[in-house]
Amino acid sequence: MNTSEQAASMGRRRRRRHSAEFKADAVAACLQPSVSIAAVALSRGLNANLLRRWLVEAERTGGLPVRPGGAVPVESSSRFVPVPLSSALTEAMIRIELRSGSGTVIVQWPVSVASECVALLRELTR
Repeated sequence: MNTSEQAASMGRRRRRRHSAEFKADAVAACLQPSVSIAAVALSRGLNANLLRRWLVEAERTGGLPVRPGGAVPVESSSRFVPVPLSSALTEAMIRIELRSGSGTVIVQWPVSVASECVALLRELTR
């Protein structure tokens, strides 16, 4: 039986209604750190787009704080805090290992001059 026959035998699908408590619980779950809207929606049998609409409505009405990652209001007392960086930053390196029966050759090359590394490899593989 395909889905169109199954839908015809079950009758017309009706729109589901969710209580305000259910919506509030789902929206609150989305506001937890490191939680995806899709995962919350899936666990509650909802479409992620519907849950996202509930989040936007809750934020618009002022019933909830803005979700992390969204627009966060900046407090007037917050100030820029400079962070000192170490002058000895390590540069990313390209590392190539060539193994043969008699040993291993390791080549390390700075990423900033990767084009020269490519030229060397082309010469070696001729």
